[in-house]
Amino acid sequence: MNEQVLNRARQFIEAMPHSRKLGMQVEVIQGGRAVIKMPYDASLIGDPITKVLHGGAVSALMDTASGAAVVSHPAAGISTATMRFHEDLIGNSALPALHGGATAAFLEVTAIVGLAWNSLWDDIETKKLNIETIKIGEIALPKTIDFTVDYLRSGLPRDAYARARVNRSGRRYASVHVEGWQDSRDRLFVQASGHFLMPKRDD
Repeated sequence: MNEQVLNRARQFIEAMPHSRKLGMQVEVIQGGRAVIKMPYDASLIGDPITKVLHGGAVSALMDTASGAAVVSHPAAGISTATMRFHEDLIGNSALPALHGGATAAFLEVTAIVGLAWNSLWDDIETKKLNIETIKIGEIALPKTIDFTVDYLRSGLPRDAYARARVNRSGRRYASVHVEGWQDSRDRLFVQASGHFLMPKRDD
């Protein structure tokens, strides 16, 4: 990626609502490596007695840095997301296994984010879209028409990863395939295919 593209990626990440709310600042993003700073703020404290940062804020920082590193990799071209494991995500406590609803939602969000990134990138790179001034709610996201999930095996109680591939993206319609795995990219535990209605865009 050239410097101009990296700058656009940096601006895009810092403009995301959760990144902006947590004050994240991209310091390095290049060649599959990303360093993101989250300045300390009292509102980030999770335990008022020990003053330890809230785990959710820390997880958000790590997840954003992981995604930024993937985006900056020379081989990037498809979107990858991470779902950090939490006990609340367990659907079958006897196995235990991840809840199918949480897994399906994770894959659907991955598809929507990947599709939105794919459709907006040209406008970001040509500066038709100024991401530094974007406000929450100003960008319309694709709407799900249908989303079919294939559960290949139980999701284990650990982090999960998903990667979206845009098969087709037109002015009004798009098709996306998503794959989910945990320990190995070669051993999927879930996959999904979806069709989405693209938001209207000005010519």
